[in-house]
Amino acid sequence: MKRILGTTPLTTGLTTGALLAALVLPGTAARADDAAPRVDLRVLVVTDGGPATDAIAAELDAAGTPYTEIDLTRADRPVIDAGYLADTVDGRNRAKFQAVVLPNDNPFPVNSPEMTALAHYERTFDIPQVDAYTYARPEAGLQYPIYGGYSGSVDGTLAQVTSAGRSGPFGYLDGAVPFEDNSASVGESYAYLSTPAAGADFTPYVDAAIPGTTKRGSLVGEYRHDGRRELVVTFVYNQYQQQFRLLARGIVAWMTGGVHLGASRNYFAVHVDDVLAADDRWNSTLNCTPGDVDCTDPHATPDPIRMTSADVDHAVAWQDTRGFTLDLAYNAAGSVDFREDNNGADPLADRLVATRDEFRWINHTYTHAFLGCEQDTTVVPWRCATLPDGSVKWVSRQAVSDEIALNRVWGQTAGLPLADDELVTGEHSGLRVLPQQSADNPHLGPALADNGITWLASDNSREPGQRQVGPATTVPRYPMNVFYNAGRAAEQVDEYNWIYTSRAQGGSGICEDNPATTTCLPAPLDPATGYAQHIVPLERQIALGHVLANDPKPHFIHQSNLAEDRIAYPVLDGVLDGYDALFAANTPVVNLRMKAIGQELRQRAAWRAAVQGGLITAYRVGGTVTIEGPGGLAVPATAPAGTLRAGSAFGESYAGVRSGWTSLTGAALTLALPSAAVPATGTGGSAPAPVSAPAPAPAARVPEGVADAVPPGSGG
Repeated sequence: MKRILGTTPLTTGLTTGALLAALVLPGTAARADDAAPRVDLRVLVVTDGGPATDAIAAELDAAGTPYTEIDLTRADRPVIDAGYLADTVDGRNRAKFQAVVLPNDNPFPVNSPEMTALAHYERTFDIPQVDAYTYARPEAGLQYPIYGGYSGSVDGTLAQVTSAGRSGPFGYLDGAVPFEDNSASVGESYAYLSTPAAGADFTPYVDAAIPGTTKRGSLVGEYRHDGRRELVVTFVYNQYQQQFRLLARGIVAWMTGGVHLGASRNYFAVHVDDVLAADDRWNSTLNCTPGDVDCTDPHATPDPIRMTSADVDHAVAWQDTRGFTLDLAYNAAGSVDFREDNNGADPLADRLVATRDEFRWINHTYTHAFLGCEQDTTVVPWRCATLPDGSVKWVSRQAVSDEIALNRVWGQTAGLPLADDELVTGEHSGLRVLPQQSADNPHLGPALADNGITWLASDNSREPGQRQVGPATTVPRYPMNVFYNAGRAAEQVDEYNWIYTSRAQGGSGICEDNPATTTCLPAPLDPATGYAQHIVPLERQIALGHVLANDPKPHFIHQSNLAEDRIAYPVLDGVLDGYDALFAANTPVVNLRMKAIGQELRQRAAWRAAVQGGLITAYRVGGTVTIEGPGGLAVPATAPAGTLRAGSAFGESYAGVRSGWTSLTGAALTLALPSAAVPATGTGGSAPAPVSAPAPAPAARVPEGVADAVPPGSGG
């Protein structure tokens, strides 16, 4: 079943203009009167430096949701009192935060005036509170774990979203919430599993079986008491762990009532480089790649890997089955040279052209030439050639331009559905590459301008941020650790062992020499099973982590990985199968082409700068949300399903809500939400009784997230 979105980026109504947008809720305009308070669309995150609050802050960052952070460990932090939380603006009561995130249900000393102020604030303005990681206890609506509950490791536990969670903030999940168990020797997740306390108004949203019993204990649930609402989370996590990534969207939806600045999607795109060309093959005897500049053995004979027409048919069938589109980055000279050597025949190119509309296509330059400095390959590693005066000898503007233009003409003649403003250079060349080339080829920008290139691929392992190169904006791509010089699983494992084992175990020792970036394997992988049992699961985990992190950056592999043993497919299937097992049909993978990804990243950067620069004011009064900011700025916003704009649906439907980018214009943007989405807003209340501090919770070991592996020779 096709569950992939790929037609447009997260964008609606991209126009230029002025400063104001207003969201009006049907049936509520009369309530947006002088008595209704103003609630600013900003979250207060109170942190103690622990991983749980940091994780929620990271989720808000990624979505573009404004927040203010108070670090309890800092002596110079502001005091949380009534004046910090609320005031009046133009005679109207104002709540400065739409939600509060605390490290636990009460991180302050006994009888703390700060907790008293927070509780009163939450009751007065109907502000929800997230307890990022707290002990199960009656003060949080749960029984102590000693009364038939559990406290300890939940590594490998299969939690479930309850019926209340699925009809509420976690309705984008299919139900299962697997907890990671990446190492038998490392404790990764600690939790308290408990049932609601007697008489407590507590609704579990995510639960798991309590060991040794037939009961299930809450891991995430809502506790309603004293006119307040808390989301009680009783397991520890960091921002990289899959269990948090699965639940993060729902945590934000719960705390904001589904109305907030910012938006998120789960993205996955895969670029296949070197299509039509051939990739050099790893030589397990020489431990290098004949044909590569760093393989200098005079007896090395290249043994190239090139797709066949049958591989094309397999790719088309795979796409149809998965509902997923690959982006093919092609080098036309590969076909031209092949025809010259084979009496004009090239079945691969013929089949690709015949099925051209099944794929997206990207210009990858004509010959895959290195477009930076001219390379001096008389030394290993290579270095930049120099002119007599010692300056760098650069590939010329004309040579760079010809590589782009010739490839484009071939593609246009073949009828490929190209986006003429996209480009992937061979090995991302032309851009700086350390240590040999510390600056971009100065002729690259002008050559891009000559050819109308506005989106240029870069290597995320070298440059994770976007930047401008002449007229083009870079689009960082994640290299997958499926090697360009491997068409067979055994070749991949052999090279993997060479890179990731010590010299004593027959490896190169690269992992020993670079311990900060590369971890040595405890033992070489079995050539027969190492790919399926070690490499595939690891690469699947890394890529799926990107998908779940609202990260639109594309991944890239090479045409060699679709040939022979077709070793890319187990990884890609692992990502998509894993995703389908976790998410409901209303939350499909979003599969965009490169320029749409670039636009999404660029809009995020502009929005982030505006928020950090204090240029955004956003608040809700009754049924109206108002956003003020620089004219023409694209604003990401999320609202409940059923939201209308001028009688039409606002934004795009995703994960059970509506969201999208909208530029601020001179006319007010009016969005009508279903009246059921409008919560009652408090206008007053008495001060609560003092709240006691929580019982101390045992420390839980939380591992760092899995670092992205940087493939060798991953230059595209």
